[in-house]
Amino acid sequence: MKNNASLVYALILVLGDFLALVAAFTAAYILRVKVDPRPLIEQIPAMTYLHASLTILPLWVLVHGFIGLYSPDVYEKRFSEFGRLLVGSFIGILVVIGYDFVSANELFPARLVPVYALVLGFSFLLLFRTIARIARRTLFKYGIGISNVLLVGNTSASQEMAFAISNTKRTGQHVLGIVGRDVKQFRDFPTFAEAIQDLAEPIHGIIQTELYKDQDRNNEILQYSQQNHVSYRFVPGNTDLFVGNIAVELFAGSLPVIAVHQTALIGWGRIVKRIFDLIAATLILIILSPLFMLVAIAIKLSDPREPVFFRQNRLTRFNREFRVFKFRSIKRGYNCSPEEGFKRMHRLDLLKEFRANGDFLPNDPRISKIGRFTRATSIDELPQLFNVLQGDISLVGPRALVPQELNAYEKKHAILSVKSGMTGLAQISGRKDIDFDERRQLDIYYVQNWSFWNDVVIIIKTFRKIITASSN
Repeated sequence: MKNNASLVYALILVLGDFLALVAAFTAAYILRVKVDPRPLIEQIPAMTYLHASLTILPLWVLVHGFIGLYSPDVYEKRFSEFGRLLVGSFIGILVVIGYDFVSANELFPARLVPVYALVLGFSFLLLFRTIARIARRTLFKYGIGISNVLLVGNTSASQEMAFAISNTKRTGQHVLGIVGRDVKQFRDFPTFAEAIQDLAEPIHGIIQTELYKDQDRNNEILQYSQQNHVSYRFVPGNTDLFVGNIAVELFAGSLPVIAVHQTALIGWGRIVKRIFDLIAATLILIILSPLFMLVAIAIKLSDPREPVFFRQNRLTRFNREFRVFKFRSIKRGYNCSPEEGFKRMHRLDLLKEFRANGDFLPNDPRISKIGRFTRATSIDELPQLFNVLQGDISLVGPRALVPQELNAYEKKHAILSVKSGMTGLAQISGRKDIDFDERRQLDIYYVQNWSFWNDVVIIIKTFRKIITASSN
C-alpha cells in the first residue's frame, strides 16, 4: 500500500535539476565564447568543457540534497524552496570553482563563464521547479499521485486536519474518512477495524490524533501501518509541548530525552537575527531619511504644540518594558489608552466597535488628517527603526503591546520569549480582519516555528501589503 508518488517526484526533481544546470553551463559557454568577441583566458573546446561540466555538476545536485531541496517539507513550500535554491546555487558554484582550482586542467575559458553559470543556473532551476510544481498539481486534478489518508481519533484535531488537507487538487491528499468522529463532509467509522474492512481504496497514510487508554487499540493501528508499509503520524494531545525547538539528547550519557525549548530562536539564530536587524535598520533609515524629515515637518506644522513622536510603554522579550517611538497620529488630548480616549469623547459605543473590529475603526475620530495618511501607508511605524537599533525590538516578531493588554493574555510567557517586532505574522495575515486572540495565536506560532527565511518572507510580504494598501 506504499505510495511512491513523493519518491518519484523527488527523483524527477533530481534529474530536472541536473539537466537545468547542464543547460545553464552550456548557455554560459555559448554567451561568453561564441557571442562575446573579447579574448579568452584559455582556449577550451566545447566538448571538453561539456564533459568536465557533466563530471562536476552531480556535486551541485548533491548540495541540493544536503540542504533539503528534495524533501517534501521544502519543495511543497514555494518561498522555502526559492530560498534554498538561492543558497544552493551559491554553494554549488563555489563547489564548481573549487574543483576548477584544484584540477590540473582549466574548466572555464573566461572569468565570466562561472558568473553567467550562476545567474543562468538559478534562473533555469527556478523555471524548472515552477513547471514541475504546475505539472504535479495538474496531475492531482486527474487523480494521479494522490495519497489516501485515514484520520483516527475523536478530537478537534481530526476535524481540523481533515479540512486542512481536504483540497486534494492542491495538497495531493484524499481523506478516506475519520475513525471515531462524525464530521458531515467526511465518512466516519466507529472503529479502526471497521474502517480497514469497509474501505475499498488503499490506505497510504494514517494520522492518529488521539492516544487511547487501551494500549491494544494503539498497537493495532501502529502494527497495521508497519505491516502494510503505510506512513504513520501522531498528533500529540498536548500540542503546546511538541512545538518550538525540539532536540533528542543523551542524558547522563545513555538515556535519550527530548529537550523542548520555548522558541526555535536560540543560539546562532539570535546572533544572525540581530546582525540582520542592525544592517537592515541602518540602511532603511539612511534611505528614508528625507521622508522622515518631510513627515516630521508636516506633523509639526499641523499642531506646533504637540511633539512629532508618540512614545508609549510596550513589552518585549523577558517581560521588559521599553518606550516605543512612532510618528504621532492621534489628536491632542487622546494620546492615551483607547478606553480612556473614547471615554473622554463620551463615545464608549465606539470603543466596543473598536475592540470587536480588531482594534480598528474605519473613521476613528481620535486620528488626525495626517495621521490617517501615515497609518494607511504604515509610515507612522518607521520611527520604531530606532528601537530596532537600540535592541528593544526586532524587525520581525510578535506585536509589541502595552502591558495592560498583554498581561491579560494567558500565554504571554510564550510571546515574550523573543523580542517584539515592527512587523510579524499577524500583520501580514490580516491585521484589521482578525481579533486579539487570533493575532496572539499567530504570534505564538511565529515564536515556536521561527526561521531566518520566514523572517525574510514576512518582510517581503509586509512591503507588498503596504504597497497594495497605499494604492487602494
